Amino acid sequence: MKLNEIRDNEGARHRRMRVGRGIGSGKGKTGGRGQKGQKSRSGVAVKGFEGGQMPLHMRLPKRGFSNTKFAKDYAEVNLGMIQKAIDAGKLDASSTIDQAALQAAGLARGGKHGVRLLGKGELTSKASFKVAGASKGAREAVEKSGGSVEVTVVKETVEA
Repeated sequence: MKLNEIRDNEGARHRRMRVGRGIGSGKGKTGGRGQKGQKSRSGVAVKGFEGGQMPLHMRLPKRGFSNTKFAKDYAEVNLGMIQKAIDAGKLDASSTIDQAALQAAGLARGGKHGVRLLGKGELTSKASFKVAGASKGAREAVEKSGGSVEVTVVKETVEA
């Protein structure tokens, strides 16, 4: 096989059907829209409309709560990715690994409120972390490999 012989499989690309271009095209006259009515005309959007009846999505009760106002935005980083970065030489395990170090290594994107460690993957290097949060599994895995986790942000508890 040569580069100049590469082709798409037969039938992989379809040509656009030009509607309303005469009887012989098979899509002439009504252009596949049926006859008359709102949907046959241009500028139509009838997604949830039920002819004046209260639409289903408005009849059903709403449940749940979305805490977008007070929700924290953490950059989530798995231990497996940190180990890969240490092996590749992007992170220095001997110094404290914080948000700035993880961002420099390209692991923590975003995270307005800091970095949160998650326990997916294995950490074999001894490393100390200074992060905004860590899952229970991640904390255990870091301590098992001889490292330490320092959590900078303390969770606020609401007393009822």
